[in-house]
Amino acid sequence: MRERTTIETINPATGEVLDHHEYMSNAEVEAAISKCHQAFLTWRDVPVEERAERIKAIGKALLGAKEELAQLMTDEMGKTLVQSRQEVDLCAAICQYTAEIGPNSLKTGERDMVNGSKGRVSYAPIGVVYGIQPWNYPSYQVVRYSIASLMAGNAVLLKHASNVTGSGKLLERLYKSADIPEGLFTTLVINHDQSEAVIKNNWVRGVTLTGSPGAGRKIGQTATAALKKTVLELGSNDAYLVFDDADIDLAVKACVKGRIYNNGETCIAAKRFIVTAKVYEEFREKFVKAMSEVKTGDPNEESTQLGPMARQDLRQELHEQVVNSVEKGARIACGGKIPDGVGFFYPATVLENVQPGQPAYEEELFGPVAALIKARDNEDAMRIANDSRFGLGGGIFSKDEDAAIEMAEKHFDTGMVFINTFGLADPAMPFGGVKNSGYGREHGGFGLKEFVNIKAVMRGQ
Repeated sequence: MRERTTIETINPATGEVLDHHEYMSNAEVEAAISKCHQAFLTWRDVPVEERAERIKAIGKALLGAKEELAQLMTDEMGKTLVQSRQEVDLCAAICQYTAEIGPNSLKTGERDMVNGSKGRVSYAPIGVVYGIQPWNYPSYQVVRYSIASLMAGNAVLLKHASNVTGSGKLLERLYKSADIPEGLFTTLVINHDQSEAVIKNNWVRGVTLTGSPGAGRKIGQTATAALKKTVLELGSNDAYLVFDDADIDLAVKACVKGRIYNNGETCIAAKRFIVTAKVYEEFREKFVKAMSEVKTGDPNEESTQLGPMARQDLRQELHEQVVNSVEKGARIACGGKIPDGVGFFYPATVLENVQPGQPAYEEELFGPVAALIKARDNEDAMRIANDSRFGLGGGIFSKDEDAAIEMAEKHFDTGMVFINTFGLADPAMPFGGVKNSGYGREHGGFGLKEFVNIKAVMRGQ
């Protein structure tokens, strides 16, 4: 048997140790998966309307523990407390929305067959769905996949990022309080080798990952080899386009928010800012000024706009991307230096003269660093936006909203586009990407049918 080791969680604002969490043994993992499967056998027979009531109860439990959960998320990964509270509210909204649409979305439907017979299409749960989730939204990332899976009648396993282990355990307790079968939602405190064994376990029927493209390839290959359905939500370097006729003040305000929200550690954050030559200088001046004035500090203070990065190694990786970009021709307009003192802070930073071949152009900058790129015109801006291996989200700023919407729908090669705003997730709208940003959709009812058996039942004539 493998020796037990522990996870040490650290407060990124202070560098102080928060807690220690013991890894599960292989035998404990096997027992947890078995228990989760047994819970599924009960849960799948619960009428969908009753499942919806349990989902609502989970939402109420989350709101009831809002302050405890929000504080823990802030302590574990450094997001501002204000935004941690917003995250809990979003999670509760997902529960409510899913409970409202679930029964009708999963309802068996009849249809006329070509041969004149009648057929029925039903949505049967498949079993245990395993979610591997990152640290940047400790509650939302979990709720996003698990609530849809539970609503569909599946059971759920969670492997959370080690630095937010406490949040994963608290979520398990809150789900249990909603009177769902014992083991139906289970948090596994495991390492990567154990995680691979979970994917291969016969009772695990689906795997969903939110993470990097590298992790997506590895998880996708392992799951595919075992013939398991997957949903992958991976990274991105989302482009926000500022067109010739944009409201510059509106664009600057939204783009600053889009770059520093959640300390800049968001897959769907605004990362590349592609501005047409006609308005480039005005946007640059106002954007750099606003970014240089961002207040960095204690994430527990309401006036703080930007907290620390989640881990020291992540800060160092981001800084190396900045340094490498500068070595290849980019210029620092503001920020770009690791500050002295405790905590893993990094300033709001703007890089200009960003060109192909630089990390700021090619890679995801998972922190508060903005890549400023000049385009000839609107069409050139769209060309640059699509010159990326990623395709999760993006935005367009233009006073001609109809034209912007048409361009978004016909030409923007990405899963989500925001017009004249920076946006995150909405329970009613599909969430997911294309290219190296992954595949599959969550939210908007689409996630309800990712891990179900869409079953055809046909009658004789």
